[in-house]
Amino acid sequence: MKPHNIRGETFKHCFLSLGFTEGEVVTPVEVQTIMIPSKLQICLLIAGYLTYLMVGASIFQVLERDEDRKQQAAVLRMKEDFLQNFSSLTPVEVEIFVKKLTEAVRMGMDPTGNENSNWDFSNSFFFVGSMLSTIGYGNLSPKTAGGQLFCVVFALFGIPLNIVFLHHIGKILSLLCERLAKCLYRKGVKKKTTRVLTLLFFLVMGILVFICVPSVIFQVMEDWTYSEAIYFAFITLSTIGFGDYIIGRQQSKRYFPYYRMLVAIWIIFGLAWIALLFNLLTNLLEDPDAKPAEELLPVKPSTRRKRKSKGCPADQFPLENGL
Repeated sequence: MKPHNIRGETFKHCFLSLGFTEGEVVTPVEVQTIMIPSKLQICLLIAGYLTYLMVGASIFQVLERDEDRKQQAAVLRMKEDFLQNFSSLTPVEVEIFVKKLTEAVRMGMDPTGNENSNWDFSNSFFFVGSMLSTIGYGNLSPKTAGGQLFCVVFALFGIPLNIVFLHHIGKILSLLCERLAKCLYRKGVKKKTTRVLTLLFFLVMGILVFICVPSVIFQVMEDWTYSEAIYFAFITLSTIGFGDYIIGRQQSKRYFPYYRMLVAIWIIFGLAWIALLFNLLTNLLEDPDAKPAEELLPVKPSTRRKRKSKGCPADQFPLENGL
């Protein structure tokens, strides 16, 4: 008996896998045997990925912290010189000062005299997370030659690692959807209804967990409107990354420790969900003339045949043939 691959490649594959044929459904013991190495692999991947992020954040912090302090001091000196001599400055000199100050702010410098570093561990972790996810807000970047070269090497290996990580997180989400579908089918729900309910559950829970609830937190922490928070969440998770809204940058606010670090973790897991969502929408748009529900979630006629395999009684199978 050939075991069914329960780790679907995409969300579409997750639902297509509900059309089990005879001989492809595994017993609970076989499912457990298949999943044990997979669980170990996922745990090792998560640990390795987080370690890679933390090591990268620490190295960027060491490479960029001193240079950041020098640039912050230079901006403050420029501001002090302007305040002492602004009455005698020509319009051209004022224009030069404004351009330099605008460039300093664009590069992440704080001209207000705030002593918070742009390259503490929390900010560095947020930077490496947004870099590997290819969001690229543009408000923070390495300035030293060592930091820039390390950025190239770190991203060269980190972006493929990020893709592999998101791929496995997507498999976990697909597996959860499949388990839900199996549970509904055992309770007597029809196959077509099961697939539609599982699809709705994936969409609604994903929107709540990765969009709506985080947006409430951003609204409180950043003093944004709820629509601005929703906008930021989607622009971030879709990796558009305009950079017009960035968390943790208001100098008048006191953020709790590792706020930006937790946001980086939210981004990483949110990317896995929205990648599956985009894949689903792509599949629905590939054939606009077809009925989306039937095209994506084909319903095969259910047949109930007596299994002839010895040692595999029918009550061992959690699902009937033709789910």
